[in-house]
Amino acid sequence: MLRATSTFQYSVPRSFVQSLEGKAMAVATTPVNVERQLAWTAAGPAPSPFPAALLAGSANPRLANRVERALAIRLAACTTERFPDGEVFVRIDESVRGLEVVLLQPTSPPVNDHLIELLAMADACRRAAAARIVAVIPYFGYARSDRRDGRRTPIMGSLLADLMERAGIGHVITLDLHTPAVEGFFRIAVDNLTAVPVLADTLRARVPSDAVIVSPDLGASHLADRYATILGLPVAICHKHRISGNHVSISRVTGDVAGRPCVVIDDMITTGGTIVECVRTLRAANAMPDITVAATHAVLVPGALRRIASAGVRKLIVTDSVEITGEPVKELRPIIVSVAPLIATAIRRLLDGGSLRELA
Repeated sequence: MLRATSTFQYSVPRSFVQSLEGKAMAVATTPVNVERQLAWTAAGPAPSPFPAALLAGSANPRLANRVERALAIRLAACTTERFPDGEVFVRIDESVRGLEVVLLQPTSPPVNDHLIELLAMADACRRAAAARIVAVIPYFGYARSDRRDGRRTPIMGSLLADLMERAGIGHVITLDLHTPAVEGFFRIAVDNLTAVPVLADTLRARVPSDAVIVSPDLGASHLADRYATILGLPVAICHKHRISGNHVSISRVTGDVAGRPCVVIDDMITTGGTIVECVRTLRAANAMPDITVAATHAVLVPGALRRIASAGVRKLIVTDSVEITGEPVKELRPIIVSVAPLIATAIRRLLDGGSLRELA
């Protein structure tokens, strides 16, 4: 049997209502000086003036420290350990309740270890009642897996998107995705920044005015166009055929490279096989022997740097999105351009509710 409920009307003093309206108007109109809030202290980066926390995984501590200095926000304490059997343990050592948490972790080699660490950090922050979790992934592993190459193969880019969302990540910021289509696998906001302007500025002082921007395959032609537009140089394209995961073949080059210095660009260098084959093809087309290589992500598996040096490359310009490890090569010392200011600017704008369009 249903019973009717009574409706009560409460009389609120008008003076109380007016005081609340005045306070709300004051909050809405008070300007926020983000630059002043981010000012350095004498001891270095200050605790975050935003309701936010910045945490970093173990994949690239040098980049994390550079972002910390550029952003002028102290990295929150976080403990990461690995058990003898390889399992990862993560503990957030400061309260993140009600905060916007920014996690900085590229999924560079070992990809699976760093990926699980990122997911564990996100899950820990979610269970600690963080208001929102933003993952800054300068290098996004598995970005090449955007479709099925066979009937019984996974789409790893889609799987990673599902895992990150399930872990509680609500926004992803990445850098020069190998396959931009990966963004479509996410149901959350994704911002794909680019390091092309930063690298192009470095190239401007190191390549002659008659140089040619060379794309190592058709997939990188759009990237080559961006470099060419900034530097005011022509473009040539190599026609690559992938034989296996470690071997490629380049049949020809489209564009005039004879007697001209070349700048080979790509978004990432892993084994160096594509670069070596591209250099061989360019020299066969009578390009000048002094060839420069530029790429955003220097993944550089063991032996890759020596392989590139053996091909005669003497200028390699990359960013610090991935920490370069392994034995240095005397003949080829990479020029490393930091993307920390770019990442810090993106984080600052995101926390302030600004646009990241100019950074993409």
